[in-house]
Amino acid sequence: MIKVLLTGFEPFGEAALNPSGEIVKQISGDNIVTAILPVAYTRSAAVLLALIEEHKPDVVISLGQAEGRTQITPERIAINLDDARLADNEGMLRSDLPIIVGGPIAYESTLPIKEFVDAINASGVPAAVSLSAGAFLCNHIFYVVQDKLKGTKVRSGFVHVPLMDEQAEEFPGLPTMPLDQMVRAVRTMLEVLE
Repeated sequence: MIKVLLTGFEPFGEAALNPSGEIVKQISGDNIVTAILPVAYTRSAAVLLALIEEHKPDVVISLGQAEGRTQITPERIAINLDDARLADNEGMLRSDLPIIVGGPIAYESTLPIKEFVDAINASGVPAAVSLSAGAFLCNHIFYVVQDKLKGTKVRSGFVHVPLMDEQAEEFPGLPTMPLDQMVRAVRTMLEVLE
């Protein structure tokens, strides 16, 4: 049985919720380790790398919120760039900076992302492959983990999820998805891995 490390993020800024963290709270199993990461450049990747070191998972899936998206979107590419217009929860703003100085310009996900998308769509939840994880914390941890696990047998990557219905008032006019659908999508990904 494979061991999976599944992470989400705490709420960002003034937001009350983060769907990635809420999903993680609803997933459990003997072979699943879950954690909610801080929205902080100085700590998020370090916490995630420590979890990988401690639990020695076979698969690492990190989840994050993507306002404006209407589908579950496994990410294909992590880029070596922090370039966000917003500061993290500790007030740190990183603009036009490499994540790892001298590192490759990009890494690909090693998760079976097209299989994930096909299976999630078949389960009745909309999904599509995404080619950009942005240049904020989601991409930051995606890149750091891909760098750490390169050349190993550990499969890893990042999946963005839409806002959840409970955030509609906070993000007027932006699409949302019921939390139970997002949980079903993540459980479907875990089934693909078995």
